[in-house]
Amino acid sequence: MDMNEILVIVMFTSFIALLFTGYPVAWVLGGIAILFTAVGYFSDQYLDTTTGLDYSTLGLAVGRIFSIMDNWVLVALPMFIFMGLMLDKSGVAERMMYSMQRAFGNVRGGLAITVMLIGIILAASTGIIGASVVLLGLMSIPVMMRQNYSKTLAVGTVASAGCLGILIPPSIMLVVMGDQLALSAGDLFMGAVFPGLLLGLLYIIYIYFYGVFFPQAAPLSPDHETKADWKVIKQLFIDILPPIIMILVVLGSVFAGIATVTEASGLGALGATVMAWAYRKLDWAVLKEVVINTFNTSAYIFAIFVGATVFALVLRELGGDEFVQDVLTGLPFEGYGLIIFILFIVFLLGFFLDWIEITLIMLPLLAPVVGAMELGVDGHGVVDKPVLLWFALLVAVTLQTSFLTPPVGFALFYLKGVCPPEITLWDIYKGVVPFILLQLLGLALVFIFPDLVTWLPSIAYGK
Repeated sequence: MDMNEILVIVMFTSFIALLFTGYPVAWVLGGIAILFTAVGYFSDQYLDTTTGLDYSTLGLAVGRIFSIMDNWVLVALPMFIFMGLMLDKSGVAERMMYSMQRAFGNVRGGLAITVMLIGIILAASTGIIGASVVLLGLMSIPVMMRQNYSKTLAVGTVASAGCLGILIPPSIMLVVMGDQLALSAGDLFMGAVFPGLLLGLLYIIYIYFYGVFFPQAAPLSPDHETKADWKVIKQLFIDILPPIIMILVVLGSVFAGIATVTEASGLGALGATVMAWAYRKLDWAVLKEVVINTFNTSAYIFAIFVGATVFALVLRELGGDEFVQDVLTGLPFEGYGLIIFILFIVFLLGFFLDWIEITLIMLPLLAPVVGAMELGVDGHGVVDKPVLLWFALLVAVTLQTSFLTPPVGFALFYLKGVCPPEITLWDIYKGVVPFILLQLLGLALVFIFPDLVTWLPSIAYGK
């Protein structure tokens, strides 16, 4: 093992170790890159090695950082963030929850099913995990506790419903993945529709049968004797129509080729603002809060972009791409077995890392290996890079678990911050376990049936 390979291993190890110190991830990534540039330079000077790292390496990083800021696709990120935060302020979720609970009042677990359906609609409207989890938690957990729901079922439902936004388009994770893998964000959006809805359906089926077999854990609504007459159905339709229209405008404009993802994100931001104004929730204080939170979230993501760019550059200068490729191709299995191994590693990393770090660091290293595979994934003669598109969505479904898996699943801590005092972190950990298993089941289905990913893009382009 030469010096370059040793430095690659030590860089990865140092990054993982320093994450547990509590330093911001962006500083850890950038700091390690600068440190190892200096290590490589001095080892070349005094140890007669050939790492090739010197001051020019950091000079190359400047150009790469400017290319990030010049990327029009990434303009969609702050727009989608603004859209999600503004929708949370519009009050649309509260309206939907009241109407849906009346419609599902005579079904055991009806309130939990209502929360899941709202989570699916919010996922296709916002894509902001923290906002969705907090909003659903504040709205539904006190109500479920008053109706004597099982604590574990209540928190598991809210956490999993809130996390759907990272997969169901428009998703900021898919925008980032498209940039890193040189895939069309529109392709990823279309490819993610069925896997995202599949997970939502699995969750709803589980909640329903949980209520059937454990009725005391998912009781009927207090007003379950109220029939879902046409008046209730009409109000439900009125309450869900505005977000559905906005979803159709944003995603429909992308799918139909009328607008790019960046342009659609602007439409979504405008639509969310109009909706908040129509519901009389928009004033200067709300607008200021949404704008500031959009700045903060965008700055957090782009800071990690900058740190990860410098980290990846130094890693590649050391031959990290070739090292990872040699390790993967040297394993005693290939093809689908190698895909399973990679997904297993990503799943494990999800226990300790956020999706942003995994996407920005791991995907560019894995893409050349996976892109060269001949796995027979059917692109129906239309979809470009079908293997890479299918792999990206497999990773996306796997990464969704990173928000739920202990000990550092972010959704768990968002939820804990808004839960009543009687709900402990251990209750939350137990509550999310069934939903993590359902995510793995959904992952297996997407793995076995690649058409769940490639069929919709092929139909759109086939026209």
